[in-house]
Amino acid sequence: MADDAVRWHAPLKAPAVEVFSLLSDDEDSIGTALDVSEDKQNRDASRGDSDDDDQWSLYEDALDGGEDEELFDGTDDACTLEEAQAFRKRLRLVGDERFLAETVKAGVITAKKLCTAFSIRLPFLLDGEPDEAYYPLLGLGICRELSKRVKLPHYNTIDDAVSLLKESRNIIVLTGAGISTSLGIPDFRSKETGLYSQLQHLGLSDPQEVFDISIFRDDPSIFYSVAKDILPSTKRFSPTHAFIRLLQDKCKLLTNFTQNIDNLEGHAGILPENLIQCHGSFATATCLECKYKVNCDKIYKDLKAGRVARCDRCLETLRQVKPGSKRKRSSNRSFKSRKHRQSYEDSTDDEDNDIAIAGVMKPDITFFGEDLPATFHERLVNHDKDIVDLVLVIGTSLKVAPVSEVVGVIPPQVPQLYISREPCAHVDFDIDMLGECDAIVTELCWRAGWDLQHEMIRKDHSVDVQLHDGYESRFSFKIVNA
Repeated sequence: MADDAVRWHAPLKAPAVEVFSLLSDDEDSIGTALDVSEDKQNRDASRGDSDDDDQWSLYEDALDGGEDEELFDGTDDACTLEEAQAFRKRLRLVGDERFLAETVKAGVITAKKLCTAFSIRLPFLLDGEPDEAYYPLLGLGICRELSKRVKLPHYNTIDDAVSLLKESRNIIVLTGAGISTSLGIPDFRSKETGLYSQLQHLGLSDPQEVFDISIFRDDPSIFYSVAKDILPSTKRFSPTHAFIRLLQDKCKLLTNFTQNIDNLEGHAGILPENLIQCHGSFATATCLECKYKVNCDKIYKDLKAGRVARCDRCLETLRQVKPGSKRKRSSNRSFKSRKHRQSYEDSTDDEDNDIAIAGVMKPDITFFGEDLPATFHERLVNHDKDIVDLVLVIGTSLKVAPVSEVVGVIPPQVPQLYISREPCAHVDFDIDMLGECDAIVTELCWRAGWDLQHEMIRKDHSVDVQLHDGYESRFSFKIVNA
């Protein structure tokens, strides 16, 4: 995983300030509006040099509100879905300067209400503030809208999706945790069942810190305490994995870019030359000290027990040290907190003290703060983007960069289909298919006349497909014989 602070909306700050200036006749009002909610949040806190960046981060967080249709409830402070769609079309037609002149500056609508047209969930901290306090947020929303790929108008129906699957020969499949949830492996961001929602007991400021490389080096026991919850206990794979394998068997799969670390794509038979594991996997592990690499089977018992795994090679070296020799710690193990270090290095009476200072084994998954494998960029930019003819995004909310930016790298004329439980607000896909991933791909295969074989697919499989009100290309899939 790349640095979590670098998200899809990170580049929006500079152009958002430009849009913001279009709303403000007085240049000083820009700083005033920026300070309004900041003062409200930090009245009694001392301010540092990073306050401005923190403030923009606060606004950007509101962009992650999703595109729940409850946002468009038509109340005094929110647009209806129809109004939102009309505002978006008008923005693209006339540009930001004229759009703002026709709307907020003309007094037709408040900036606060117009924010909701761009899928922004209004932050509570701005309640009661003047409308100018919403200008930065509106600027971000407008810039995000204008940066989106434009939906291709001639792909709208499920039949269109099926035709694209049948006709395409070089399909990129971008997958996330949603393709493994039917196996009992939790995703990360679901509000009640996701892994992050279950980690509050760890006392972290942000549950994502479990996968922060600096925190792992400081206290690997935090990661190991939850590893068992995301480590696949079997080599079973889901019907969606089988669907990707079917695309490969039909010589249609260009590349499966997976964000998953469960290595189930390999179990499903996806060939290494067709697979990029963007965030690594549990297949292997490497010692932070001596870089010794092992198959993860070697540390499987430790992972399942929630016990920090130590390097066998380091242990052997330590045991060969002559009595009286001074043992040196690598600079890689200069922890931030001796208290944290003590918590997981303490040995019981019957443990070999060498275990407590041997190198820590880190599964070869990509933590926040680590670079993605070079093959990710090389494959995407130097090969795939020039020949891809269809993009399938399955089981991911596209929240983590740089994987989330894949859809923006692809030429805009290439069709893009989305399959997941919830819609993705920051990308305009050509067709959205919402529901359980397994049910959706099974239905698509049935309509295409393809024989998708998997033990979890019922022979009496039946799915109800409904078009969402107010949309021309968004559908819900619901299993009716469950």
